[in-house]
Amino acid sequence: MAINVTINLAVALALLAFMYRQQSRHASFTVRVFTGLGLGVLLGAGLQAIYGTASPELKTTSDYLDIIGTGYVKLLQMIIMPLIMVSIIAAILKLKNASSLGKISALTIGTLIATTIVAAGLGIVMAKLFNLSAVGLTANAAEAARGAYLQGKLGDAQAISLPSMLISFIPANPFLDLTGARKTSTIAVVIFSIFIGISAIGIHDKKPELFASFDHFIKVAHAIVMRMVTLVLRLTPYGVFALMAGLVATSSYADILNLISFVLASYSALILMFCVHLALVSAAGLNPLRYVQKIFPVLAFAFTSRTSAGSIPMSVQTQTRRLGTPEGIANFAASFGATIGQNGCAGIYPAMLAVMIAPTVGIDPFTASFIVPLLAIIAIGSVGVAGVGGGATFAALIVLSSMNLPVALAGLLISIEPLIDMGRTALNVSGSIMAGTVTSRVLGETDMAVFNGDAELGDEPEPEASRAA
Repeated sequence: MAINVTINLAVALALLAFMYRQQSRHASFTVRVFTGLGLGVLLGAGLQAIYGTASPELKTTSDYLDIIGTGYVKLLQMIIMPLIMVSIIAAILKLKNASSLGKISALTIGTLIATTIVAAGLGIVMAKLFNLSAVGLTANAAEAARGAYLQGKLGDAQAISLPSMLISFIPANPFLDLTGARKTSTIAVVIFSIFIGISAIGIHDKKPELFASFDHFIKVAHAIVMRMVTLVLRLTPYGVFALMAGLVATSSYADILNLISFVLASYSALILMFCVHLALVSAAGLNPLRYVQKIFPVLAFAFTSRTSAGSIPMSVQTQTRRLGTPEGIANFAASFGATIGQNGCAGIYPAMLAVMIAPTVGIDPFTASFIVPLLAIIAIGSVGVAGVGGGATFAALIVLSSMNLPVALAGLLISIEPLIDMGRTALNVSGSIMAGTVTSRVLGETDMAVFNGDAELGDEPEPEASRAA
């Protein structure tokens, strides 16, 4: 076994060396991400074809690949809270206007929740077109265990109400939230950062020397954090390669074929919702094709990593350096989009599950009396969905329990959960970027020179003086 694992890792290292050679030859970031994605799929498929999903060789190889893939995700998660904090404080110090902050928040959150309702509607339509129903599905041991787990979590979901969720956003201990300990830590850090920024503006006239010192400190901290983001993002192609190889190598193609209708319906809804995003970007007066080309690396990472929160640093840099969105708006959109109004996890997924499961208890899901409350519950439940794993499950529990539907039946989809979650996460991130882009454009803040330019992720930003020149 040791020899086989050594050979597998040698092949993986050779592919990584090829990707490093691409980087040294200054291939574009998008090309390198595409290469990592493609080579990861080929390696994963090859390993599964040779060894099979249950082989110890495959498990050991996947564990070593996980050092690169999961290690990269953890590096991104490491810089999320510092990035959010210094960027939002810096943005508020530049704004010096609380009304602008209110407009940004209202437009961003409103766009996220509105598109989540549209996404839920598309999920219902696709469930109807593909005739999805949980009636007659049988559960194996893994699915039954998953169903029991969901049933056990039902109490936690039922205890959640909109008032309690909103209260959880308030950072009683901001230092705890800076560790990411709670599901709502991201929003709590945003709120804490807003308070710091507004408080600093309050001493601008009364204590200008102190304000100037604090402003300088934030500029230094911001420069250091952005340099850290740049260094981590340069590892993206390698992280995507390792994550994709591990996922493809361990996927069960038989399970996917057994639930192919749900897979096709899900991805049909996801693709249609992505087209809605592009339509909104186009309506804002931006070229949708150029927009897609610029956001692709972020979507590829979100697709392979399955973490909306982990995508925040790349999302912010994409919006600011490739789409021309100001940092304040970009950080608001990326931060709120990781926990509020996730189009994939909080919109399409729970809507399709509800429509599938309703017939098992004798309910016709295609009546106004079912659809109207379903959309309302999804809109409310989309507030505070976790962005680091489990978000879709949490949203599904809230919706199914609120609609008095059996939550255990959701466990029937455990075998294809990773495949569906990849598309859901990519759509979540697409929605947050779209919200920031549209908000920036509506407020007239978009730098069209940047949007029409060819900046790459991982590049050093131009000094402000040279940009002004």
